[in-house]
Amino acid sequence: MVCALKIASPAGLAVFVLLAACEPVGPNYARPEVAIPAQLTEAEPWQVGVPQDTIGRGDWWTVFEDPMLNGLQVEAIKQNPDLKAVAARVLQAQALAGISTSYLYPEINAGGLAQRYANNSNFVTLVPPSPITANEARITSAFKAVPLYATYEIDFWGRLRRQSESARAEMGASIAAYQTALLTLNGEVAQTYFEVRTTDELIRIITESITLHRNTLNLFKARRVDGLSSDIVLSDVETALRTTEAQAQTLEAQRIKLANKLAVLVGTNPEQFAIGKQPYGRSIPSIPVGLPSDLLQRRPDVARAERELEAYNAQIGVAVAAYFPTIALTSSVGFESYSLSTLVNPLNNIWGVGLSLFQQIFNAGRIGLNVERTRAAYQERVALYQALLLKVFQEVETALAGLRLMNQQARYQQQAVASANRTVLLTSQRFQQGLNSMVDVLIAQRAALASQAVAIQITNDQLMTTVALIKALGGGWQDRAQQIPEGSPSMWAPKLK
Repeated sequence: MVCALKIASPAGLAVFVLLAACEPVGPNYARPEVAIPAQLTEAEPWQVGVPQDTIGRGDWWTVFEDPMLNGLQVEAIKQNPDLKAVAARVLQAQALAGISTSYLYPEINAGGLAQRYANNSNFVTLVPPSPITANEARITSAFKAVPLYATYEIDFWGRLRRQSESARAEMGASIAAYQTALLTLNGEVAQTYFEVRTTDELIRIITESITLHRNTLNLFKARRVDGLSSDIVLSDVETALRTTEAQAQTLEAQRIKLANKLAVLVGTNPEQFAIGKQPYGRSIPSIPVGLPSDLLQRRPDVARAERELEAYNAQIGVAVAAYFPTIALTSSVGFESYSLSTLVNPLNNIWGVGLSLFQQIFNAGRIGLNVERTRAAYQERVALYQALLLKVFQEVETALAGLRLMNQQARYQQQAVASANRTVLLTSQRFQQGLNSMVDVLIAQRAALASQAVAIQITNDQLMTTVALIKALGGGWQDRAQQIPEGSPSMWAPKLK
């Protein structure tokens, strides 16, 4: 502990100067060293950065250019009960940080006393002598007092400052936890919405496929009457139709399940929520991948892990401070009198000042063991922090690689769709020329629809992975240069009602 003492003439000023000049015991926080790869497989060279909770994330979901999705996100932020619970925990952490900081200042209490009492003369000596006998003598008194009491613990070793430091770090961690919950909620809303729209497209395609299967069944029934088809072929065609109809019911059930999940995410009862079917033009936004300095700054879970590291580091100082004595100043000032009319007379003022010191002499090694516990807890958080950073790079690598491969897969599948549509066109032309049967046309049409269904699934996978990459990057990138003012409520959450 480094302590420079500057004594001023007033004793109180000397105490405060002494306190301000003393370095708290315990280690000051320093970010642990983390091995960062020189570059990622899927991107340009990356470099480590410092988490910042004040970087704007923006409404990142607007890159998908879907007004309905935008509205659902707004409703989810306003009404989701899980998010409200996390926001309430932030308010609790803010209050706890304020409580912890309050111990750095003196505590002043006011009191009042009005007492009336009497003593029998058997227990007192009457001087001068009185004509009243000893058994009859009685003294009655009334006492009033209005004091102020002040208590101040001199934070000579920095215990209270370390506690305040820990509480502020915990408050920062709770803010980051809210941002993590918000990012997770926004991601779930987006992914569930895309699943609903993908299911709608698959229902549309399977409905068209059912129509084609029915046309095929009717055609083979007619051919069976003319003796041009067998019962086995007719049975196979009917089996394909019924199987496709069953698949359609599965998709309908899946859509109901997804819509109900979306209702809960936006904080609405499923009975009161409806999302209509509509044609959906899907587009995959381009993600400009930045540096890990941006990544780590935007990711709230990384910020939370470091804030918790800082809090646990401060707790080491709190534990070490227990080795040293607790020093407190106490004082009182006020008035006391046996008469209410003279209570506030300057001659009846009272005052007092005192200094107390408390030092543990023997506790069977409890303080040392607690210091060891806090150091071990800090090392545990360091390991968790390092593991989280590894997970960060894993998620980004996986999402980037997935998008790269899916983009190539989507191009191949679009070529397959174009080829299947061309087959339908050529088969239809040959049918009109009498070179193909209607069966060939129907088979080509079903193959084209199946190819379209695969393309829709690939697009859905692209959307899911895009949202996963945005989450891995910590949110939106459009407003990353915009700084939210420190201490602003919008930095973490809307005010709770």
